Amino acid sequence: MGTEGVAVMSPAKAGAAREDCPWVKALAGKFIVFEGPDGSGKTTQYRRFADLARAHGLGVCEVREPGGTAISERIRDVLLDVNHDEMSVRCETLLYMASRAQLVAERIVPALAKNELVVADRFVSSTLAYQGAAGGMREDEIMHVAKVACGDVWPDLVVIFDVDEQTAAHRMGLLLDRMEAKGSAFHRRVRDGYKHQAMAEPGRHLLIDATAGEDEVEGEFLGALRGWVER
Repeated sequence: MGTEGVAVMSPAKAGAAREDCPWVKALAGKFIVFEGPDGSGKTTQYRRFADLARAHGLGVCEVREPGGTAISERIRDVLLDVNHDEMSVRCETLLYMASRAQLVAERIVPALAKNELVVADRFVSSTLAYQGAAGGMREDEIMHVAKVACGDVWPDLVVIFDVDEQTAAHRMGLLLDRMEAKGSAFHRRVRDGYKHQAMAEPGRHLLIDATAGEDEVEGEFLGALRGWVER
């Protein structure tokens, strides 16, 4: 699965696609994760999609990682603090999973029990890409801890917004947190890690070319998501 040869949608067509989405109602009770390298625009698309789902009558639970609960936000502050350069990748992994465990218990499980659509800005796929592919942690070790943290709660779909390092760096600007400031080689491995996940499980992933403008990316995403819903 790749992003080459993706057709670019005009803003007018993207707007039309946004209005014509009755199929979104079929996502009630689903858990969808928005992923991608820093600077991919995933958070923008996550927010736009949450608004779209609400406009079509769905109950929506929005969560972000790390964070989303009082405890998880405290962990986020530790993880992203630029003064914590000495933090090991194993410590990072366990802190992310601790934040995730609280988020699953406090927010995600109750929302799914109410048949709400859960949309998450990052989840386990981020750990596999950042601490795994880029940081050197073994995938089996990450997945073992993820099972402890998440139990049987797992995304129905992971949407990966793919972007090259140059475009991502331009979007991020100069004010970087500890993870964003790890350098181009690190972020290249992150991107490769995401692509590997998408290719390994194509049925559970959508890989979206995120180099275009917000409307064009949204149009491609909604078209791909509709195909996933209706397959």
